[in-house]
Amino acid sequence: MRIHYDWRLARVIDSEAAVVDEIAWSSKRSLGALADRLHDLQSGRMSPEARALSERFPEAVADAMGAMSDPDWPELDEDEQKLLSEASTRLAKRGVADAAGDFDRRLDMLSSATTELRASWTTNEARCVEWAGLFLAEVDLDGQRRAIPAAVAGADSMDSAATALGVSAPKHQPGETEWIALNAHASGVVALGERLRSTEEATRELARQYVPTLSLLLGPLGAARLVVLAGGRERLARMPSGSLQVLGASGAMAAHRRGAPPPKHSPVLFSLPQVSRSPRWVRGKIARFLAGKASIAVRMDHFDGEPWDEERIAEINQECENIRARFPKPPKRR
Repeated sequence: MRIHYDWRLARVIDSEAAVVDEIAWSSKRSLGALADRLHDLQSGRMSPEARALSERFPEAVADAMGAMSDPDWPELDEDEQKLLSEASTRLAKRGVADAAGDFDRRLDMLSSATTELRASWTTNEARCVEWAGLFLAEVDLDGQRRAIPAAVAGADSMDSAATALGVSAPKHQPGETEWIALNAHASGVVALGERLRSTEEATRELARQYVPTLSLLLGPLGAARLVVLAGGRERLARMPSGSLQVLGASGAMAAHRRGAPPPKHSPVLFSLPQVSRSPRWVRGKIARFLAGKASIAVRMDHFDGEPWDEERIAEINQECENIRARFPKPPKRR
C-alpha cells in the first residue's frame, strides 16, 4: 500500500489502485496556513493528514509524488486554484525575505560587487590619470596618482587643477566641451572610489562576523573571496586543504591539464604578503602551510570552535618566516 497526498488531502492506495482510506484538510483554509503547508511539503515533510494515515497503516509507504501521477486524484476547483496561487506568491515572498538571513548569499553579493567595482575603478582611474597627464606635463603620474582625479574633479578649469596639484599651468588647454568631459570623468572616478571603499568596508564587517578566525588569518576581504569561490562557508569548511590551496586558480588548472606545471597557490593566497613577498621557490611551501591553517580556521568558524586570537596568528606568521629561512636559496636543478 502507498500513501498519496498533497496540501488538500491524503489517501491510502492498495495494490489494485483502490482507495482504502482518506483524510481531507477539514480545518479553516487560510492563506497563511496554506503557505505553511506548502513550505513543509517543499521541505520534504508529510502533511498532517498523511502522517495520520501513516500511523493507521504503518506498512504503507508514503509517496510524495504519487498524487501527481494518480489519474483519480481530484482536480482543484476554482476557489482552491485561487487560494493556491495566492499562497504560492506569499511563500515566494517569504523565501526572498528569508534569503536576507543567508550570510553566504550576502557575502557573495558584497564580494562580487567589490570585485566589479574595483575592476571598473581601476580602468577609469587609469584613463583619468593618463588624460590629465596629457595637459599637466609636470605632474608626477606615479607619486601624485591618487590626487589627480580629486584635483581635476574639484577644479573649474585645467589651470585650477594644476594649482591644486602644485604644478605649472598647462601650455595647451582643453576645449570647453573636452574639459566638461574630463571633469565629469574625474568626478565619476572619485564617486566610484567612494562606492568601492564603502562596499569593501561592508564586506570586511560581514566577513569578520561570519568567518572571524579565517578573516583574522587571511584578512576579511580574502576570507570573503574564499567563501564565495567555494560556494559557501560549509562547502569551504568541508574542502580538503589541497583544494583550498588552489581555489580560484581555474586558469592555471586548465593550463596544467594541457601539460603546464600545476599551480602552487590561488590568487587569494598569493595576495598575502607571506606568499607574494617570498622567493618563488618557497611560495608553494608557504601557500600549502597557510592553506592547511585556513582549512582549520574556517572549520573553527563553521562548527562553532573557539576563535583564534592575535597571538595564534602571530605564531602562524612566524612559522612562515621560519619556512622562508629554511630555504634561503633555490633548490639545485637535477
